[in-house]
Order: sequence, then structure tokens, then C-alpha cells
Amino acid sequence: MASDNTNNTAIVILNWNGKNYLEKFLPLLVKNTATNLTKVCIIDNNSTDNSVSFIKDTFPQIQLVVLDKNYGFAGGYNKGLEEITADYYLLLNSDIEVPENWLNPLVELMDNNPDIAVCGPKLLNYHQRNDFEYAGAAGGFIDKLGYPFCRGRIFEYCEADNGQYDSLMDCFWISGAALMIRSEIFKKIGGFDEDFFAHQEEIDLCWRIQNLGYRIVCEPKSIVYHVGGGTLHKSNPFKTYLNFRNNLYLIRKNLPKYSRHKVLLIRFFLDHVAAYRMLLKGNVKEYFAVFKAWLHFWINSPKMNKKRKLVRPKSPKYLNSLYRRSIVVDFYYNKKKKFSDIDMMK
Repeated sequence: MASDNTNNTAIVILNWNGKNYLEKFLPLLVKNTATNLTKVCIIDNNSTDNSVSFIKDTFPQIQLVVLDKNYGFAGGYNKGLEEITADYYLLLNSDIEVPENWLNPLVELMDNNPDIAVCGPKLLNYHQRNDFEYAGAAGGFIDKLGYPFCRGRIFEYCEADNGQYDSLMDCFWISGAALMIRSEIFKKIGGFDEDFFAHQEEIDLCWRIQNLGYRIVCEPKSIVYHVGGGTLHKSNPFKTYLNFRNNLYLIRKNLPKYSRHKVLLIRFFLDHVAAYRMLLKGNVKEYFAVFKAWLHFWINSPKMNKKRKLVRPKSPKYLNSLYRRSIVVDFYYNKKKKFSDIDMMK
């Protein structure tokens, strides 16, 4: 489907041993994004599954950037995007199916709104196609204690998509599974924080962008279908470790000094409660992953403090899409399972 946009877009997939997903989803991606102003690029994170030879043999028209080792999600994109030229980068997971005309609404939104730095589509579940997908649903948010949630997904509960969130909406973050960003902004803020390696680096990216005064928006006119868990399953201890550690990095880097100490104290208690719940369920490795996350957070706190000078955190009141209540209390105590049950204005 052709687009009337005047800017050019690079759809960029970061691949690591994802040949099976490339074989399944890449042909449809190429077919449904073939325009004069759009190109598909792949950054390979030193795969060992013949991904590179498959791309070269099957899709010679695709720009391929091969890295010398696995730099993770954050480092892989940072290094690979240095070799790719475009006005917009659309970062896309390899395990995503795109329908026809999925790209145009995103490009048009960015073309017509220079104050929007990041946007993304509505993410639906590839296997249960009427349900929102965990990674991003219809736009991501974060509460006052640093817990991320989505319009359509709170903790493990994913809603059915009945069109209830089909309105354009400013949000706090867009999932890295399908994230469009102005290349000049990506370069201006130094890209992803590579100390995150993987998971929640897109929340940190969007937080820093908002500190510059730009908007983050979900455009539900664009829909993609995400398999999810392609690299690390949600029960993987390493994923648990990254999620807990990186969430603490978020707080240390981005919250103002007067509020972050209080938040970290509360989180110390809540994270230990979460760890013991894992232990009671028999997830011993995940239990230890939480404590490992806290240990490495404290070890790396001086480094995060130095990065605060680059971030220049502002008052949470400045962030209109920050939820000023506790999503933990709302979900577990007040039984508010759906995004529509909570009041973002409180």
C-alpha cells in the first residue's frame, strides 16, 4: 500500500536466532510495507541459527547489519541504527504479523504532529487475536511507584479488544515490540540505555523523551499481532531478573530526588513480597532472581546517579500520563482489573 508521506521510514528488526520467525513473518512484512519511501532492515545480534544466510539468500533487497556479538536489545539497536538512514525508525520484533495498511496511520500521525516523538500501533495477541497482547496492548503507562501497565493489560490480565480503546491517546511509553521514533530524537537522547540490556529500556527512552517536552502516542488505527515471549519466556528467571532490576534503574534515573527515596523504600518491601509469592508457588529460581536484581541495582546505583545529570528529571506533575495512584492497590485490593476501571486524572 503506497503512502503519500514526504518522509522515509526504515522498519528495523533486531534479530537473534530468530530464523523461524523471519521465515514465518518476514514475507508478509515485505509485502505489506512495499513503498518507495519505506525500507525493511535487519540488525543481526550475532545469530548462530543461519539467520544471516537465510536473509541474504531469500531477501537480498533487505539492508542487513551484522554485529560481532549479542549486544542485547538496547545495544543491538544502538549500534545497528548507526548504519541505517531514515527520518523515522520503526523498531519491530521478528515475531509480529502485520496486516495490510498497518504502517500508514503511524507515518501520517508523525508527519502531521511534529510534537510527537514516539508512536506505536495497537498490539493484539497473535494466538488469541481478539485479545490485547501483554507487551504493549493499546499504549503503556506507569504508576507513582514505577509499575508499568497498559491500556488493555494490567499485570497478567489482558482484556478482550472490543474497540473500547480505539481512540488516539497520549501514553507514557510504547512497547519496543513495535515502536516508531523520529531518528533525530533517537540520536539526540543517545538512544537506548545499554545498561538495561533488555526489557523496559523503551520505558526509560520514552521517559527521557517526555522530559524534553515531546509526546508519546498510541495510534489504534494501526494494528499488529504479536506472538510474544519469542526470546525469553515470561517465567524465565533471567527475564524476572531484568524486569526487576531495570524497573529499579528507571526509578533511580528518572524520578526527582525528593520522591525517589520514598518510592525505593516502598518498592523494597513490595518486591520482597513478590519474591516470597514466587517462592510459595515453587518458583525458587525466580525468587532468587529478585534478590539478585536488588543486589546489582545497589552495585550500579552510582552509575545510575551519574546518568541522572543527563536525564534531568522533572516533577512527576509534569508528566500528564503518569498514573498518580498505585496500580498494585487498584488491581489487588480495589479489584480494578481493566484500564477503563481506573481514573487516570486522579
